[in-house]
Amino acid sequence: MSTEPPPPGSGQNPPDDDPFRKQQPPPAEGGGSPYDAPHDTPYGSQPPPYGGGTGDPYGGGGPYDNGPYGGGTADPLAGMPPLADSGKRVLARIIDMIIVGIVVWLLSWAFGFSQYTLDTDKMKFADSFGREVVGAVLYIAYDTLMISKSGQTLGKQLLNLRVANLDNGATPSAQTSLLRAAVLWIPFAFCCACVWTAIAGGWSFFDKPYKQGLHDKAAKTVVVSTR
Repeated sequence: MSTEPPPPGSGQNPPDDDPFRKQQPPPAEGGGSPYDAPHDTPYGSQPPPYGGGTGDPYGGGGPYDNGPYGGGTADPLAGMPPLADSGKRVLARIIDMIIVGIVVWLLSWAFGFSQYTLDTDKMKFADSFGREVVGAVLYIAYDTLMISKSGQTLGKQLLNLRVANLDNGATPSAQTSLLRAAVLWIPFAFCCACVWTAIAGGWSFFDKPYKQGLHDKAAKTVVVSTR
């Protein structure tokens, strides 16, 4: 019989060389489930609020059970670093917006998208739309490349934060990172600007139990602390 290990799984399963993959607790003595033993979670030794039980309004399973967030009553956060502070997330996002915003301004100037050089309403509309396109492309490309590479933008690196798949703790794939970035930056660039960023990112201040922004919910990711 071959002793070769099985090939890595498909989808969002973490590759073997991903240093951030979720570390599951060891099985309890007697052959029980690895989730039988108590482990540190944001709820201490208590099960998460969607963990089921006779008092569960969802009839024994939470809204994330048997879905891409993990099935059964297992806590998706088990074996992962603590969730990031929402205030630090906002500061990291502001740093990223300043960095990319400078590049957007320079490229807009280089391509002639100057706010004050065109006179007619139609030309002003074309000028504004050109800047919006440049901004959307750069913000989405920046987030997608940085997050899919290491889970960190420059702002997150400075503040010791990282984006992770909720179901396995791994660095998000390029597809997941693109979806996350598109949900955040397309409305920002074309209609709602800072209002949408505040809503999507500020959602993490109130979201329970995973402190997800709306873009995190769309991509099924969380932001965790790296120290």
